[in-house]
Amino acid sequence: MSSTVLFYDRPAERWFEALPIGNGRLGGMVYGGTGTETVRLSESTAWSGAPSDTDVSPTALRELPAIRRLLFAGQYGEAQRLAEEHLTGRPASFGTNVPLPRLRLDFDGGAAENYRRELDLDTGIVRVEFDRDGAHHVREIFASHPHGVIALRLTADRPAAVSFTATLDDTVLPGVTTSTEAGLAFSGRAVESLHSNGKDGAAVEIRARFETEGGTLRRDSDTVTVTGADAVVVVIAVGTDWAGDDPVGRAEKLVAATGYDVLRSAHLEDHQRLIRRVSLDLGEPVALPTDVRRERLAQGERDDDLIALYFQYGRYLTIAGSREDSPLPLALQGVWNDGFASSMGWSNDFHLDINTQQNYWAAESANLAECHAPLVRYVRRLAETGRATARQMYGADGWVAHTVANAWGYTAPGSGIGWGLNVTAGTWIALQLWEHYEYNLDEEYLREQAYPVLRDAALFMLSYLVPEPTHGWLVAGPAESPENWYLAPDGAQCSVAMGTTADRVFAEAILRICGRAAAILDVDPSLRARVAAARERLSPFRIGRHGQLQEWLEDFEEADPAHRHTAHLVAVFPERQITPRGTPSLARAAAVTIERRQAAPGWEQTEWVEANFAAFYARLLDGDRALAHVTRLIADASEANLLSYSAGGIAGAPENIYSFDGNSGGTGAIAEMLLQSDGEEIELLPALPSAWRDGSVRGLRARGGFTVDLTWRGGRLHQARIRSDAAAGARVRYRDTVTDAAWEPAEELTFGA
Repeated sequence: MSSTVLFYDRPAERWFEALPIGNGRLGGMVYGGTGTETVRLSESTAWSGAPSDTDVSPTALRELPAIRRLLFAGQYGEAQRLAEEHLTGRPASFGTNVPLPRLRLDFDGGAAENYRRELDLDTGIVRVEFDRDGAHHVREIFASHPHGVIALRLTADRPAAVSFTATLDDTVLPGVTTSTEAGLAFSGRAVESLHSNGKDGAAVEIRARFETEGGTLRRDSDTVTVTGADAVVVVIAVGTDWAGDDPVGRAEKLVAATGYDVLRSAHLEDHQRLIRRVSLDLGEPVALPTDVRRERLAQGERDDDLIALYFQYGRYLTIAGSREDSPLPLALQGVWNDGFASSMGWSNDFHLDINTQQNYWAAESANLAECHAPLVRYVRRLAETGRATARQMYGADGWVAHTVANAWGYTAPGSGIGWGLNVTAGTWIALQLWEHYEYNLDEEYLREQAYPVLRDAALFMLSYLVPEPTHGWLVAGPAESPENWYLAPDGAQCSVAMGTTADRVFAEAILRICGRAAAILDVDPSLRARVAAARERLSPFRIGRHGQLQEWLEDFEEADPAHRHTAHLVAVFPERQITPRGTPSLARAAAVTIERRQAAPGWEQTEWVEANFAAFYARLLDGDRALAHVTRLIADASEANLLSYSAGGIAGAPENIYSFDGNSGGTGAIAEMLLQSDGEEIELLPALPSAWRDGSVRGLRARGGFTVDLTWRGGRLHQARIRSDAAAGARVRYRDTVTDAAWEPAEELTFGA
């Protein structure tokens, strides 16, 4: 049985040792201290900034034809200069998600002994226990999705042993903490001046209610002191005025939830309904603290069960960060905020040039389809706000979004050249809506929610594509291949080009998907004809002088051969336009690209790249290399609490900064190693590493509405059990054996090696 518990033998001293809890909106990082307990708070709608309709450069549309002509004429440096001057965005008050105050509990007493701190992924509860002054102390803390609060209970096995002073403090927000009849209150605003104008931002209200069993409770101006209690329950709620909510009313209504046993019972039922759908067993658990296990893995020791734990951790974090009713999707840091991304040039926002997509890699294949809902809603919002951007900037139909987006649906380019002009970012994120349909085959969802977005993304692409003068191929541009630069023939470093491979991939994807969706719904016959004709004219993939898959239409040398982004390899994953069986020469060229990047001096290893490369190798059917990158993700790009991070020194990060995408991306990549599907074929154990001799996985999802359980022995498939949601047919592949199968609704079929 695989382990589902992260545990430690000492309190956390820093953020990357604390343990995360969340309810899809409200997040907490629990330190588990014995002298001071700290819970760092954050909330997904606590955003600085405001909506704006002046973010598009007013000269973009006028200069667009000239920039295209220059690029087609090979005058790359001049095109780059004009693009920087006229195409970059002009964000007025973009904003960022900001960290909230912490809950701090200060205790008196002697040294603690027999300490243990754990996060049980199965229950979603952090538990801290230790002995001190002749009493055994226990704390439980969790974030309840049903009740919308964080709940903390402190107990001891000796009467009157629970005493502490509590406050809400240590915040970057302007605001004030006061004591109330129920406990504590914080009133402030999410404002800052790095990413916004220092004036705009959501109002933030925090309420903490204290219930004591025995003892006394004293209120001072900004603290609450509990003395001699048998047990104490603390309930925390947050409200903001994002989207017109009443922050005070929300916080006070939520914090009124009463009865710890009721809160805990509802939380368990709600959480376990999702977390228990999938299990992964790769070997026997190791009875060592999690940070010790991670260090041993970094030193080269094998720990397959730690990889299984990391897989389930990605599912846990997805559940904790993105629920069906979450107001916003997972941001760069999920619903947790270490204060670093929001205080540097990045912004803790929605990065649409892989990170937000990667945040949801654990949703469908790992059987958490409901967790995809906030992203679906958000992309629909982008489709609305992106219509004006498409018209004003490109004179185009449909909608467009670029590299970054905020809580109000910002769709203009980013403010900087070299990263901000990713014109197919909206198309890329829209593919998530199709993925949700592919796994669940809900035609009403397709008709009402997904197709309007997909159709209008295709309409933009049809407007944006132009013929390349030499061959007549349809290409997109001017745009960037995020976030890479090339060397022009005259040696100039440039980022803007016509016909990047990534844009070609997404053009093919959105046109194909729009056509398929329209056919399923039996609508828009003329549009189907248009997208089919355009697909025939797209530029081909090309192999460059080094045997690599070209990133640009021309075989440019890279300005930075060690760059972390490999946007052109989206043809391998998440798309399947390049496959080992279907396009073997292109698959080899994709592998050469990966090999060259890693071999280049100064290769920019980050958490999302390791997850990305693991997914690439899974699609290339190379399980051993996929496992190597999963191992590096855990050992070299995740911390003591197994949260993934972007390494200091890369992309302007002054230090290691938490980023959600490595955890979710790692889970998605592991799922891809064990099961792949394209809507017609289900492939079993396609990239099983040679080291994983025996194991099992239960509950993975395949496209077409299938749920799959697998066991393997001696490195070979032992048994597969595949259940179908509805009457369906599919090919089932294991290595070179392919079986045609048909299911009745809810029927389960068994397959062996």
